[in-house]
Amino acid sequence: MPLYKIIHINETTTAYFWHITEDVTSLFRAVSLKDTSLFRLEGMKSEEHQRGFLAVRMLLQHLGYTDYDLTYDEAGKPHLSDRKHISISHSHEFSCICISNELMGIDLEKLKDKTLRIAPRFMEIKHLENLSVLEQMEKATVVWGIKESIFKIKNEKGISFPEHIFEDEFCFSDEKCAAELHFNNTIEKFKIHFYKVEDYIFVCAFPNK
Repeated sequence: MPLYKIIHINETTTAYFWHITEDVTSLFRAVSLKDTSLFRLEGMKSEEHQRGFLAVRMLLQHLGYTDYDLTYDEAGKPHLSDRKHISISHSHEFSCICISNELMGIDLEKLKDKTLRIAPRFMEIKHLENLSVLEQMEKATVVWGIKESIFKIKNEKGISFPEHIFEDEFCFSDEKCAAELHFNNTIEKFKIHFYKVEDYIFVCAFPNK
């Protein structure tokens, strides 16, 4: 399956989605991998993770990059050779990359009952009051995505989703909100954009300048 969807988040930030319908062999034959990536791929026990990993490389090739243009720092954060910012996420049947001139982090999550079941562990349940079960699931998934996206930007040990990352109240139809990270005696503010893509939630976070 070729490129599935493009979302232009702002003038310099675009997200690209690949709907993974190919098997591992087909994807592997279609991409060129450097040795370190091949080693990572061979170490993945889950075929779903392998397909997600390879679909990210398909997206890079679609945009004129290759696996050789993508590197990871010691903390596991991805970087592009042209110094544009990149964030990566994959979930079940979709892989996504976001490329921007700005620092950002993304998360892609499939809507599922489990997220709602564990919601009390990572968010204020009052944010889910007076909503249908589907609306609760959507909102809880957005909140999880907010926290994952901010964590990807900061990538610091010790950050706790329920204790350090707080989202402002929002309506799902707004497709944007604000959030804060309270950590190491500082408060950092973030702008959040979120979208529904099929039965997935896509979230992108930007530090407030």
